[in-house]
Amino acid sequence: MNILLHPTYFPNIAHFVAMAKAREVTFEMEDNFVKQTYRNRAYIYGANGKLALNIPVVHSQKNRQKYKDVKIFNAENWQSQHWKSLLSAYRTSPFFEFYEDELQPLFTEKAEFILDFNLKCFETICDCLQLDVNIEKTDTFEKEVTDKTDARILVNAKKEIPKNFEHYTQVFGDKHGFIQNLSILDLLFNEGPNALNYLESQNLNLK
Repeated sequence: MNILLHPTYFPNIAHFVAMAKAREVTFEMEDNFVKQTYRNRAYIYGANGKLALNIPVVHSQKNRQKYKDVKIFNAENWQSQHWKSLLSAYRTSPFFEFYEDELQPLFTEKAEFILDFNLKCFETICDCLQLDVNIEKTDTFEKEVTDKTDARILVNAKKEIPKNFEHYTQVFGDKHGFIQNLSILDLLFNEGPNALNYLESQNLNLK
């Protein structure tokens, strides 16, 4: 199948399940930026449970701003904070050290636009997963699409569609139980080279 998705910050497992099953992935490049979505948010599993990592953005005075034009607010030292959170959450996971050197530059090199940064994160994760994705990008915005599966709903962090992914071992699972649909980073650090097999074996109902 061909699917249409929003690029997000270290996409969650649902995004990657959809991508692992797709022949072609089209990224939505022409939408407006919406607050409280996965465009600038990812969830990881911290010592106290589900933890949000938010990228601060420069808010425009205009009512609407294109996602691709939104700048990151780099006056906050958010990259260092996110990396420290990842170290705290996953330092003891089986595969953190295996991927650490590939991921760390994302938290030291400054990026200006959030969409560009998200695409860079996505490329890095695909390298880690050894996932070969055929990517296309939109050049106009269409509210309704007919030639591909519209999976843009997955960007909404507030209106989650039900997911029942298979449990895998999580670092703090004995404390808080299994947490569904976290960032792909959680799966990668806990499952390592098996992560891609896991993604391909899961089912996702977009209805």
